[in-house]
Amino acid sequence: MIDFIQQGLSLDEKTRYVKVERYKEDTTQTIASSVRNMLAAVGDDPEREGIKDTPMRVAKAMQFCTQGYYTDPQKILEGAIFKEDYSQMVLVKDIELYSLCEHHLLPFFGKAHVAYVPNGCITGLSKIARVVDAYSRRLQVQERLTMQIRDCIQNALHPLGVAVVIEASHLCMMMRGVQKQNSVTTTSAFTGIFHKNVSTREEFLRLIGKLH
Repeated sequence: MIDFIQQGLSLDEKTRYVKVERYKEDTTQTIASSVRNMLAAVGDDPEREGIKDTPMRVAKAMQFCTQGYYTDPQKILEGAIFKEDYSQMVLVKDIELYSLCEHHLLPFFGKAHVAYVPNGCITGLSKIARVVDAYSRRLQVQERLTMQIRDCIQNALHPLGVAVVIEASHLCMMMRGVQKQNSVTTTSAFTGIFHKNVSTREEFLRLIGKLH
C-alpha cells in the first residue's frame, strides 16, 4: 500500500495498468527541434493546433522505433541457453517485424522465419523473437537485418546451422518511387547444415510454405 501511495495512486487504482515511458530528455529535445524545422520547411505552421505537439510525439516515436541500438541481441540469447540433447530443427516462423529503411526513414514491415539445428544447446523460443526485434528496431536495410539475425544466433548458440528468411513490404517502394503497392521483398541467409545440406534447407523452406 505504501508503494502505491508513493507513486501517487489511490487504493482503487492499484490493480490498474500504469503505462510508464522513459525518454532521454536531451535526445527528445534535439529530435523535436529538427521536426519543428522540417514541418516549417514543408510549408506547414508548426504552431498550428493539429501539429503543435507533433515534434514531441515524433521525437518519442523515433526513440521507440530505434531502441534496438541500446540492446545487445547476443546477450539476450546468452541469458537463456540450456543444455539439451536435441538435434532436430527448431523453427520459429511468422515473427512480426517493423523497421525503418535507413535510406528514406520510411517503415518496412513483414515477418521473419528463423530456424536452427542445436548442437547440444537450445535457447528460449521467445529469445529468437527478441533478437529479431533488437535488430529491426534500428535504421536498417533488409539484407543486413537478415544476416545480423543469422550471425547472432550462430555466434551465441554455435548450432549445426541457422536459417533466416524475411518477407517484407517497404513503404519507400509503395508510397514513393515506383509505387508498387503489392511488392514483397524476400531475403534469406543460411549457415552450416542449411547451407550445405539441400534436404535440410528444403525441409525448412517447406515448413515456412516456400516449397511444395
